[in-house]
Amino acid sequence: MRRSSQYLILPVLIGLVGAVIAGCTEKSESERSTAPLWNIVLVLVDDLGWTDLGIMGSSFYQTPNIDRLAREGMRFTNAYAAATVCSPTRASILTGQYPARLHVTDWIHGHARPWAKLQVPTWTHELPSEVTTLAEALGTDGYVSASVGKWHLGGDFPEAHGFDLNVAGDHRGQPPSYYAPYNIPTLQELENDEEYLTDRLTDEAIAFITKNRTNPFFLYLPFYTVHTPIEPPPEKLTRYEAKAETLNADTSSQRNPGYAGMIESLDDGVGRLLETLNDLDIADRTVVIFASDNGGLVRDASLWGPVTANLGLRAGKGSSYEGGIRVPFIVRWPGTVQPGTVESTPIISPDIYSTILEITGLGANSPELQDGISLVPLLKGAGPIDREALYWHYPHYHPGGATPHGAVRVGDLKLIEFYEDARVELYDLGLDVSETQNLAIRYPSQAKHLTNMLHVWRDNVGAQMPLENPDFDIERAQEFTR
Repeated sequence: MRRSSQYLILPVLIGLVGAVIAGCTEKSESERSTAPLWNIVLVLVDDLGWTDLGIMGSSFYQTPNIDRLAREGMRFTNAYAAATVCSPTRASILTGQYPARLHVTDWIHGHARPWAKLQVPTWTHELPSEVTTLAEALGTDGYVSASVGKWHLGGDFPEAHGFDLNVAGDHRGQPPSYYAPYNIPTLQELENDEEYLTDRLTDEAIAFITKNRTNPFFLYLPFYTVHTPIEPPPEKLTRYEAKAETLNADTSSQRNPGYAGMIESLDDGVGRLLETLNDLDIADRTVVIFASDNGGLVRDASLWGPVTANLGLRAGKGSSYEGGIRVPFIVRWPGTVQPGTVESTPIISPDIYSTILEITGLGANSPELQDGISLVPLLKGAGPIDREALYWHYPHYHPGGATPHGAVRVGDLKLIEFYEDARVELYDLGLDVSETQNLAIRYPSQAKHLTNMLHVWRDNVGAQMPLENPDFDIERAQEFTR
């Protein structure tokens, strides 16, 4: 495995004889003693929609602990996942690279579409071993790391990518059950048939933090929740069923009691995690990042109908529209982030990598090419970040509505190019976040400019494109649902 070999040189505020040579491969003892050893907790929720939190607009789901985290930190309102499905986004977070560059462009192992108009490329079904992960980069600076929860990045599990501990991570994208026994090979079964998976993962995360409270640590906590199956804690379900009965039968609203119970369990876990940091007296030197891997699932996938509704956004998981890629994103950095800050700058999941490296002192000297940009200037209130555009590339089909496509956002303008017929759609998200007014015909020059930008970017990152399918059969393609 390649490991990071260069570090950002930190100022040394004590007497030091001799010059510090920029670009050296190892920090001096004086530098290490004065560097702020920030702990990192990265909470990644599966399929959590943009408005699935109280502070993001939900009145049905109850998330007081996550809402408090947002009030104590910075909440981003234009945050995006790098893909409309989970595995590519997870790969982008752990490597700082776009899924298109990694060739990890669909959930592993994806949907088969043998009769579709386009044939998907031969993409990579695992996290590439040659790319330096966050755990590997931080490990070179003495950080202890753990991955607790969902992995879903191929057959090489977290410990093969630099993590010191792997709890509950394997090749699967959803758990066999949220109720014990879980039948997850990397999670030891306990003699408690009433145990709930989200609670158990929180327990494991707390145990890791407690054991390593005197060490700099990186906790990657990718909860399985709120991915299907929709299996809430029984004690929470009854209350939300009663609450749902008071609402109108509106499929565009949030009213799934099972999903609400799962979200409350998630919120309980986050609350316990934050309380542990307080109890151990390490909250003031721990950065907490909270995010989702893609938009909320809006299809009927439970006993209670549609899983969620991405209020105000078009479509959901598996779609090129905002409901499929816009996500909640919160950062609490004590003593640096002004509490209660709301930031509207568009950001994307590869930014997490660069941000963590700068916070921890590794900075931009990681040897790997990074597509993400450090958010530290925004977090410090020091001004804008220098970025021209955000990009997406999804050369696949998905039941959530996606056909092969690419997208680019520049300022408030977002363009989607559909690869089957080269059709484009253009939206002004500042005026039309619901993407109801396609402006491509009205503003052809802007549409052409953004399309050209998307094509240049695809070439630069080596994006794999779908090809014409010689077995295309329109009738069988419409019937094929696997």
